[in-house]
Amino acid sequence: MRLGIIGCGVMAEAILSRLLTQGRFHPENVSVTVRSEARGQYLHQTYGIRIAPNNAAVAIAETVLLAVKPQVYPDIWAELQGTTAQDSPGRLLSIMTGITLESLQSLFPRRAVFRIMPNTPAQVGAGMIAIATGLGASAGDLQDVQEFFQAVGDVVEVDEAQMDGVTALSGSGPAFVALFLEALADGGVAAGLPRNLARQLAYGTVTGTIALLQEKNLHPGQLKDQVASPAGTTIAGLRVLESGGVRGTIMAAVMAAKDRARELG
Repeated sequence: MRLGIIGCGVMAEAILSRLLTQGRFHPENVSVTVRSEARGQYLHQTYGIRIAPNNAAVAIAETVLLAVKPQVYPDIWAELQGTTAQDSPGRLLSIMTGITLESLQSLFPRRAVFRIMPNTPAQVGAGMIAIATGLGASAGDLQDVQEFFQAVGDVVEVDEAQMDGVTALSGSGPAFVALFLEALADGGVAAGLPRNLARQLAYGTVTGTIALLQEKNLHPGQLKDQVASPAGTTIAGLRVLESGGVRGTIMAAVMAAKDRARELG
C-alpha cells in the first residue's frame, strides 16, 4: 500500500519514522511533498522515501496524510481541485487544526476522511491521538486508521465537535506542562539546588506522579490530599498556588487555545 504525505514537518516526520521503523510501510512506497528542497533531500537521505514533484502526485496514494498548516490549505485546494488526484479512492488523514471533515470531504469526495489531532510526544511514541471520523468511513477504515496512529501513541475516538477542545488540551497541553516543569525546576534553583539536579527532580516528580495516579487509579485531588499533611510544607506551597489563581489560569489557557483553534477553522 502506498502512503502519500503532503507537507512533512516535525509531526509528520515523527509519524513517518515510526511507521517505517515498525515495517508498516516500505520506503519505496512512500511519497512526500515539501516546500524546501533541502528538507526534501534530508527526508530522502534519512528514510529512503520518494520526494514527489507536486501535491497531485502524492494525493493518488491509497492513504494520504495531509500535514500542512491550516493557512496553506486553500493553496492545496486550488492545486488539487479538478485533478485526477481529487477523484482517487482511499483514505485521507488530516492533522490540520480547524479544517472540518465537511471541507475535507468536499476536496476528496471518494475518500474515507478522518480528522486527527496528535501531540508532540508522538515523536517518541508517547503521544495522545484523537480521531474524528467522516460519514463515509466504514468501521474497517476506522480500525485501520487507529492501528496507523498507534505507531505513535494512544488513540481515542472523539466527535468532531470535540476536536477544538482536544486541540486545546492535548495538542497545546505539552507546552503548558513544559512551562510548569520549567517553573518547578526554577523553584528548585531558587531553593538552592543546582540547575541539573533541580531539572532531574522536576522531571522525575512529574513522571512519577502520573505513573502513581494511573496505576492506583487515583483522582488528582486524592493524591494532593495524601501529600498535604496538616501545617506541613506542601499545604504551605499549595496555599501560594491557590492565592495565585493557578487553577483558573490553567483553565483559561485551555479555553484560549480552544478559541484560537476555532478561529483557524
